[in-house]
Amino acid sequence: MNSKELAFKIADFILEKKGSDIVVMDLQKLTTITDYFVICSVTTDTQVKAISDYVKEQTKNIDERPWHNEGYANLSWVLLDFVDVVVHIFLEGTRKFYNLEGLWADAEITHVKDE
Repeated sequence: MNSKELAFKIADFILEKKGSDIVVMDLQKLTTITDYFVICSVTTDTQVKAISDYVKEQTKNIDERPWHNEGYANLSWVLLDFVDVVVHIFLEGTRKFYNLEGLWADAEITHVKDE
């Protein structure tokens, strides 16, 4: 599975667990750090954990595993690093504060919505 397919598959997993304001940011022309960010917002720390756990579980089923994760201690922002795809699961206020979309404003952004 290439990085774009993985990014959109993860976005679908987040959608299944009712994450909101989901975006996939294509960073390939901007950095060598990663190819894509997948970013979403949730309203409670319980939902941050539930979505993070679900993404880890579902990606394991397709033979993908995060190389690293951070944020489980306080659950306001969990980062799952799949190397070519980095997933950010934010509480709404934390997402606004860090404003990753603003920092990477030159990235191509695709909004993922429930059809």
